[in-house]
Order: sequence, then structure tokens, then C-alpha cells
Amino acid sequence: MTGYVGAIEELALRNTYFRQVLFTAKHAQLVVMCLQPGEEIGDEVHANVDQFFRIERGEARFVFDEKEERFVHGGDAVVVPAGTYHNVINASETAQLKLYTIYSPPNHPDGTVHKTKAEAEAAEKSHA
Repeated sequence: MTGYVGAIEELALRNTYFRQVLFTAKHAQLVVMCLQPGEEIGDEVHANVDQFFRIERGEARFVFDEKEERFVHGGDAVVVPAGTYHNVINASETAQLKLYTIYSPPNHPDGTVHKTKAEAEAAEKSHA
């Protein structure tokens, strides 16, 4: 397919996997994510990748460069410029955090599906 067309809000809300790549283009990648209660992505930095996040359901705590914190809710968007350390933490102890993210340029192999964070961490170690 030349581009991507899809009901992104519905797909993000239905997703139960930690990470699932929906579409990869030359300069951008669309990924849905689901963080379990209290779960976090983990502090990371992408040297050459800008990242857009859209929270569909839940509350998240974004931590930038290990010092600045912002709380966001369903309907909020966050842009993380390349070179910024960041972490996304599900602020709820009872509800899943549903979101999607756009990497520019792509950051994961096309078709990536990580059902759990542990699976994602194992895959990242094997590619390091």
C-alpha cells in the first residue's frame, strides 16, 4: 500500500500489546502501544528520531531529561525532539494506558509486534 488509512483511535483503544508497528514509510512509522498499570517504557533517547505521542485513554507521566515531568491524559499529544531522554509511565495503578506514537524516521523493524515489555526488551537486546 502506498500510504496508511485506518481508524487509529479505535485501533489504539483495542490494542493490548506493548508495541505493534502498524505502518512504516521511508520517513515515519506509526505504532500503537498499551502500557499496563504502573508500567513504563523506560528512560530512552533517540539521537536522530523525533517522536509524537497521542494519548487515547488513561493518564501518563512523561519525564524529560530525567528532570522535567508532565502529566497528560486522553486526548493530549506530546512531541519529543531527537536527542531528548524521555520516559512514559502509566500513572494509573488499575487501568491500561492506550496510545499511539509516530517515529520520524522509523525506529523499529517494519511489522514489529511485542506483546509485552519483557518481549520488547529481549528483542532490543538481541539487536544491540
